[in-house]
Amino acid sequence: MSVIVEVFRKGQSIWLDFLSRPLVRDGGLRDLVEMGVRGVTSNPTIFHQALGEEGAYDPDLREMLRVDPGARPEDLGRWLMVEDVQRAADLLRGVYEQSRGRDGFVSLEVPPELAYDTEGTVEAARELWRQVDRPNLMIKVPGTREGLPAIVRLLAEGIHVNVTLLFSVRRYEEVAQAFLEGVARNPRPERLASVASFFVSRVDTKVDARLEALGTGEARALMGRIAIANAKLAYQRYLALKATPAYQAQLERGAAPQRLLWASTGVKRADRPPTLYVQELIGPETVATLPPATLDAFLAQGEARESLTAGLEAARRDLEALAVLGIDLEALCAELEREGVEAFAASWRALHEVLDRRRERFLAEAEQEAGDGEREVAP
Repeated sequence: MSVIVEVFRKGQSIWLDFLSRPLVRDGGLRDLVEMGVRGVTSNPTIFHQALGEEGAYDPDLREMLRVDPGARPEDLGRWLMVEDVQRAADLLRGVYEQSRGRDGFVSLEVPPELAYDTEGTVEAARELWRQVDRPNLMIKVPGTREGLPAIVRLLAEGIHVNVTLLFSVRRYEEVAQAFLEGVARNPRPERLASVASFFVSRVDTKVDARLEALGTGEARALMGRIAIANAKLAYQRYLALKATPAYQAQLERGAAPQRLLWASTGVKRADRPPTLYVQELIGPETVATLPPATLDAFLAQGEARESLTAGLEAARRDLEALAVLGIDLEALCAELEREGVEAFAASWRALHEVLDRRRERFLAEAEQEAGDGEREVAP
């Protein structure tokens, strides 16, 4: 039995934070599902990496351009992503049905340039939902202030939502309220699923830089501790919110809780255990999404022990000590949100640039082949 199956018995689902056509086509994802992986997440950076692989998508791109030589890079990218998500969703359909819609999802993000555009987000999400046409699709919506009303509307319409780019407990509370409002507006909430993706390692990267700059013993003692403390207190807020009358009312209507999902679980420093942000955040009613290297490390070294509610007093002391040092975690989380949006937008632009170059090359090659063919048949 794999450790991820044992973790599932503790109440946490492990999802893969990666998607590519070779992974789906060559059986890699099927193998992972058989080992206990229960979902897939993606983002613009992941798709940029996947579609940037020379040769992996070239036959499909050539065929798309043969059918529609005028296709824009944005159209090509969307079509390829939709196909990948459809294939992955089909592979995970059994998990979705066995779990009664709890797991088995594949997440696809709205274009990141819409992070501050409520109407644009809603329309893009509806279009992706229509194009993918799979019941186990989850639309990723950035948890910006402009994203909050979009979350309400999409859930009310019956679209599964993965709220992404969450860094602060305060913003998570706002997202939880948007979830409750959307579920309350939905006449069949038992068919809905939602997760709130709370980012972990990026918090330490940001905070550690400030602590290192201070250079004191007290500051250094907090390095590598704040992200986990922040996540543990977010989970405590989840438990508290779930116990409120408003939340209980929706559960009584058949709604499933909006689970916290630990994102950004890959360790950024070589001097820390590669499973740090997985091992310390195992607990009931949660999801952890792991990039391939982190998943491999956890399969090899991980231990299925419940850790999410351990060390709460130490976590609170760490966050208090951070404030005493003059570091405003809420302000840093706001910076991380802005930086996250821009990083995904940059990946989105880079993806389109890659596709544009490949498009021009393939069209030129097709034109050359057509010219050669005409010369061969000429009398």
